[in-house]
Amino acid sequence: FSSNRNYVAFWQEQEKRHFEDRFENVQVYVDYMKPRLRELYRVLKPTGSFYYHCDWHASHYIKMLLDTDYLFGYKNFRNEIVWKRTTSHGDWKQGAKHFGRVHDIILLYTKSDDYTWNTQFLPFSTRQIEQQYNKVDGSGRRYRLVTPTAKKPGGDTSYEWKGVKPPKGRYWAYTRDKMAEMDSKELLYYSNTGQPYIKYYLDERPGVAVQSIWDDVMPMSPTSKERLGYPTQKPESLLERIIKTSSNQGDIVLDSFCGCGTSVVVAEKLKRKWIGIDISPTACRIMAQRLEKSFYLKEGKDFFIRDMPKTVDELRQYPAFEFQNWAINALGGIPSKMKVRDSGIDGKLYPIEDIQKSKKEGMDLFGTIDNYIPIQVKRTDQVGRPDIDNFETAMKRDKRTKGIFVGFSFSRDAEKEVRRIQRDEGLEIECITVDEIIERQLNGRFK
Repeated sequence: FSSNRNYVAFWQEQEKRHFEDRFENVQVYVDYMKPRLRELYRVLKPTGSFYYHCDWHASHYIKMLLDTDYLFGYKNFRNEIVWKRTTSHGDWKQGAKHFGRVHDIILLYTKSDDYTWNTQFLPFSTRQIEQQYNKVDGSGRRYRLVTPTAKKPGGDTSYEWKGVKPPKGRYWAYTRDKMAEMDSKELLYYSNTGQPYIKYYLDERPGVAVQSIWDDVMPMSPTSKERLGYPTQKPESLLERIIKTSSNQGDIVLDSFCGCGTSVVVAEKLKRKWIGIDISPTACRIMAQRLEKSFYLKEGKDFFIRDMPKTVDELRQYPAFEFQNWAINALGGIPSKMKVRDSGIDGKLYPIEDIQKSKKEGMDLFGTIDNYIPIQVKRTDQVGRPDIDNFETAMKRDKRTKGIFVGFSFSRDAEKEVRRIQRDEGLEIECITVDEIIERQLNGRFK
């Protein structure tokens, strides 16, 4: 989105993750997207469609990029869709001097003229029904009248029908045989002048074809059951419209900036194959949890997560909060809601029976269950004695007698302090290195 802001995501009220959507300027953002768009264009099937969701910051720059000949080209541009994602903005109260920015842009391109397209429809509104389908036949069915003429000729369409010719400059829109067929089915209505009209019955119409302004797809409400707390999470109905329009059952849906996995979940529900990609390992884990919760799919059996970090060097490159999430999740714990000012406790390890009970009864583990082991995580090369002292203070404050400390390595002074604390204070601190976590994961000892 090139929105130049930080997002803070709360997932299932148990995880909080910071991630950045920052670029120095629009050119940096465009340069970042360019090689990724080339790859997406390369793997797209000739019958495939490409949707790019963005907002007012860079939509016009991205369209210029997509219009280039080495990507889709202007001739393969199909739509600029306006999605009204919110009802109003009250920033005028803070002195904003612009119209409220209440919509996002979705750019639609195809790779050729032969692409999958399934028209989607919306129900008629009460007003449309009353104004357009304002006639009722003897059986109580509503219908409207539509002229069977056209501006351009198409074969033998200048004939006389029951003594009536098309108005000057127009032609019949149907052949004589088709008109006779409709007449035999009592689908033609004749005015006082003998002019025929076609009856369009309301109960036979699919509705109103979806247009390029989408103001019927509601944004995520604070109380929505779908809401995971991911800041740019899209409603499932938005992805459902896109996937239904441009694919059929068995087709492959690829989302290369998958976030919390809404596109993957919707694709699975609509019986499409899918591939989801995200730079965040935590996001990939959230996707896996959604698939298991929604469809009872099992990782390693029904789907696979590839290219997750497995080495110490790879883990050293993690952002601080991502590394913290990884370590706590690997231990089977639950990351703290607070990532800053967390009072020295990054996560908590609960007995499995308490976790099962909390899910069953809808309880908040952090707020209602006192039976836990605190976890502290440090991404520094070596955990020192001051780090251990701080964790000791946090444990005493929370009245904990056992805790877990995770780090890449521990200094001799730190290990010595751990032994002293256990001897003099009766507090047990288990020091676990990243190497040990990786080894236990490989041996299947962490689930």
